[in-house]
Amino acid sequence: MKKWTALFSLLLLAALGAGVWVYQQVNALAHSPIHATPEQLLTIKKGTTGKKLGEYLHAQGVIDASPFFPLLLKLQPELAAVKAGTYSLQGIRDLSELLRLFASGKEAQFAWRVGEGDTAKQVLASLTQAQHLTQDEGQDETALYRLLALPEGSPAKLEGWLYPDTYHYTANSSALALLKRASDKMQTALSRAWAARETNLPLKTPYELLILASIVEKETALDDERAQVAAVFINRLRKNMRLQTDPTVIYGMGARYQGNIRRADLNEVTAYNTYQIDGLPPTPIAMPSEASLHAVAHPAQTSALYFVANGQGGHTFSATLGDHNRAVAHYLQQLRKQKHDKATR
Repeated sequence: MKKWTALFSLLLLAALGAGVWVYQQVNALAHSPIHATPEQLLTIKKGTTGKKLGEYLHAQGVIDASPFFPLLLKLQPELAAVKAGTYSLQGIRDLSELLRLFASGKEAQFAWRVGEGDTAKQVLASLTQAQHLTQDEGQDETALYRLLALPEGSPAKLEGWLYPDTYHYTANSSALALLKRASDKMQTALSRAWAARETNLPLKTPYELLILASIVEKETALDDERAQVAAVFINRLRKNMRLQTDPTVIYGMGARYQGNIRRADLNEVTAYNTYQIDGLPPTPIAMPSEASLHAVAHPAQTSALYFVANGQGGHTFSATLGDHNRAVAHYLQQLRKQKHDKATR
């Protein structure tokens, strides 16, 4: 009997020792460092758990092969509840942190930006370069306009209809879904600006406000000037004066624009040349910021009809042609002085 008792004790001690050893191995595995670069991404497919998950992580070079991986998930079931998705390994130090990330469902976030003053052509080009985005092939602007449920009665062009902002998304999101978020946000901002606009503006529709806001956006990047620039255009519209704004000429030139506007370009009749056409161009010429929408809805109280660059990043505003001509002469004098100073250095 004593022999059996001793044998049982030995077996029990051996089992306890083995259990402790296994626990130590599992614990060491949980806290073992992963092999990854900060930019590395892992995509966990639906149903990838247990042994398959361990094999996938090993195949990706993230962890060393270990027979204890399935046991780790059994002993710590909270680490086994992984969710499908694409995850960034940036900041992840060990296997336990990695499995907790998978269980959290916090997928990697990517960013795509619509810049203030960007054109539709620029925005769509940037969209095709966005990382880990599902592209919607074969859709021209007219089709996109319809799919985005943009207002009927306006030209089927995306110009002006995408709100400048940074949009975050997860891997395999749809490019169309991002465009929808941007267009919905612009429609909301435009509706808000139109509803709160000053009375008696010479604008008949929200779309006309959008068009003018896009011109303001291209004319100045200074927040404290937007309302003044908007006021000049509003005043000119009220007096049936042509807007005569260079950004519309540039937009109408398209790819022909190479950095300079010639006299011939100002004299060329295009749908967008506001030196030659009355009123507003047929569409916006860029994506306006909400600040420009607000500026057009609430222009400054001024009688200014003209403005010209002041050589310091802003503009000089004038109410009469004489004052404007003097401001232009002063600006040109500054340019000549700068060129002379540069040449004599």
